[in-house]
Amino acid sequence: MVAIKRLSTVEADFKAQMDALLAFEAAADEGIERTVAGILADVKARGDAAIVEYTNKFDRLSATSMAGLELSQGELRKALDGLPAERRAALEAAAARIKAYHERQKMEGWSYTEADGTMLGQMITPLDRVGLYVPGGKAAYPSSVLMNAIPAKVAGVKELIMVVPTPGGEHNQLVLAAACLAGVDRVFTMGGAQAVGALAYGTQTVPQVDKIVGPGNAYVATAKRRVFGIVGIDMVAGPSEILVVSDGSGNPDWVAMDLFSQAEHDELAQSILICTDAAFIDRVQASIEKLLPTMPRREVIETSLTNRGAFILVRDVEEAVAIANRVAPEHLELALADPDPWVAQIHHAGAIFIGHYTSESLGDYCAGPNHVLPTSGSARFSSPLGVYDFQKRTSLIKVSQAGAQTLGRIASTLAQGEGLPAHAKSAEFRLED
Repeated sequence: MVAIKRLSTVEADFKAQMDALLAFEAAADEGIERTVAGILADVKARGDAAIVEYTNKFDRLSATSMAGLELSQGELRKALDGLPAERRAALEAAAARIKAYHERQKMEGWSYTEADGTMLGQMITPLDRVGLYVPGGKAAYPSSVLMNAIPAKVAGVKELIMVVPTPGGEHNQLVLAAACLAGVDRVFTMGGAQAVGALAYGTQTVPQVDKIVGPGNAYVATAKRRVFGIVGIDMVAGPSEILVVSDGSGNPDWVAMDLFSQAEHDELAQSILICTDAAFIDRVQASIEKLLPTMPRREVIETSLTNRGAFILVRDVEEAVAIANRVAPEHLELALADPDPWVAQIHHAGAIFIGHYTSESLGDYCAGPNHVLPTSGSARFSSPLGVYDFQKRTSLIKVSQAGAQTLGRIASTLAQGEGLPAHAKSAEFRLED
């Protein structure tokens, strides 16, 4: 039997148990930090030569130059054209839905003119160049290519450069097909901290980007954290999470499989069920025992559920929602008979999946909203990846002659108060006294 923690809000030490359940140390291992720092410094100093050397070492390749690590648009097109018809149709349908959703996110510039003729506003411009990291090897995520590349293209990013490791020279055709479909401009078969360094610093072949997005392992996450400030990054993501709020009205098999859907990602993934009905929790436990042996990744799922999973019994849905807001989960399912009234009560979640038919997996692949979501409670202050992550806001200020008289006096007074006389004089020089 899978030993999933059981908590109840009526227990005196419930808060302490919740704190322990949610505790997760995201800091990188010191050994990883040292390794990544060395790789980044080497890539910054030697450029292409370092990239080729590390790629050959870590991915068991024999490239002699960067030319051997770049794929042509023809190769991407060949991958797309070579897909089985059903798989291509699914990929194209997902891409169309993701694009349609993100088209609605585009920000537009605005301005207004004051009575004295002063114009104030905001200009929206896309980033020039973005780097997209895509995991390779055993992990192959064409959905991540679509979710990261399509918003960038909708935003108007001029050049999108994808890096993807190919251990042993194995190219995942679905990933390359997704890159073709999403309009990726250049693809390099390299990964790890060295690929992050190439994108952040630029090399003789790889141009420096403005922002790096996309998931990766601990070395990639550590490298992204280290280069932040030189370039932008999307986020440093923690393990995947799902929280299901239930009133006992659903199908326990559905709930069990939804918990599995995140637990299978990683032993550190977290799957939590909050429920008002103790008997339903028992039925979900029974469904887990029944369904787990059928799962190819059952060992990963069992470790995740045992170490970081939980069943939480609550008095009512209101209490469940309060706990959900405290957790601020990446994925929140409202598996309720009447979920709609509760949506507005959720203040902290990466994405909300409303009703029994809305499985989290639909959001991962094809519903339309982005599946790159804040983790580890960061939904309290962060948002899903979107078009806005690839657009910049620039303030516009055009002060009229008349406006300079009013604003100049205000600015001079405040500048003098701050002890910055040059600021004051700069404003005063335009006064017409």
